[in-house]
Amino acid sequence: MDKIKSSKVPSPEELQNDISNFLREKYGEQVIIPPEPERVGTPPGEAKDDAKKTPHINFDLKPTELEAYLKKYIVGQDEAVEVLATKICTHFNRMKLEMRNSDIEALVGNIKSNVLMIGPTGVGKTYLIKLIAQKIGVPFVKGDATKFSETGYVGGDVDDLVRNLVHEANGDIHLAEYGIIYLDEIDKIASSGNGVGPDVSRSGVQRNLLKLMEEAEVDLKVPHDLASQMEAAMEAQRTGKVTRKKINTKNILFVTSGAFSGLVDIIRKRLNQQPMGFTNKESDVLEYSEEEIFKNVRSEDLIKYGFESEFVGRLPIVVSLNSLDIEGLYQILKSPNSAVILGKKRDFQAYGIKIEFDDRALRRIAELAF
Repeated sequence: MDKIKSSKVPSPEELQNDISNFLREKYGEQVIIPPEPERVGTPPGEAKDDAKKTPHINFDLKPTELEAYLKKYIVGQDEAVEVLATKICTHFNRMKLEMRNSDIEALVGNIKSNVLMIGPTGVGKTYLIKLIAQKIGVPFVKGDATKFSETGYVGGDVDDLVRNLVHEANGDIHLAEYGIIYLDEIDKIASSGNGVGPDVSRSGVQRNLLKLMEEAEVDLKVPHDLASQMEAAMEAQRTGKVTRKKINTKNILFVTSGAFSGLVDIIRKRLNQQPMGFTNKESDVLEYSEEEIFKNVRSEDLIKYGFESEFVGRLPIVVSLNSLDIEGLYQILKSPNSAVILGKKRDFQAYGIKIEFDDRALRRIAELAF
């Protein structure tokens, strides 16, 4: 008997129910069926409102303006703030120039102002980059480089960071292509050079990051993801075709950071400040702090530390951050924009209590924290 074909076109909801029933019959009731993803874009018949869809990106910021804004929140990192404000403002203003002047010839081998930040934990590296992204108005995503060094790494996790930018941009792919990806603990994927243990995979992670840090196309739909397959089926039902949505990483700014334990010894040795044999207490090496030594870091030091030369080449901006002493911690707490103190005041306010901190209390807290 010939099958009777229904002339009725099923709605997306009916199609999703049919798929759900089929999967439950095949795999059992324990299968969780994700709901249909929200549509991105303007539905038919509705007027476009680009002003509401895409937030304003503050491309007109001058380095001095961004620097002044950051110094309201960041204490004790004046040199790092100055360098970051200059380089990041230049990055975004250059993109503004290229967008407005389509006749400008694309540069072959152009290197983005990707950043490498060196500094101990707790000095505000993540906070600093978050403030920059918030001020400019671009999406921000943070990832931990250590999870990419595990056995079995295939590169998908790094692509997920790019996809997360689209999520942070509320589905606006154009805005996501100007976002900032922050990779912490990047020093953990440096190879020791002996080819034993996890070092080989660490070198592989660096090579897999290279294409994203320069320019690559990343599919927004993951082939092995059930939700992505369902979304594609529903899109085909609605429109009669399936479009491959991709995000280009050409203009995405990558910022990496790490504490880099042991790098200071490599730099000192290059500067001929590493004492040989018995330690000479009067040696010049004792006159320089780690912060001062880090400011002399070069590409050759990072390569000797265990980074591929191509990877170092993708990070042309190197910034060293200072560690915080008691006075620095006190100034952070004393700042009217201190997230720590403002957060504590809000905690007490939730119980109907108004609390104030005097200078003696703040200094004592700084001493205990140090």
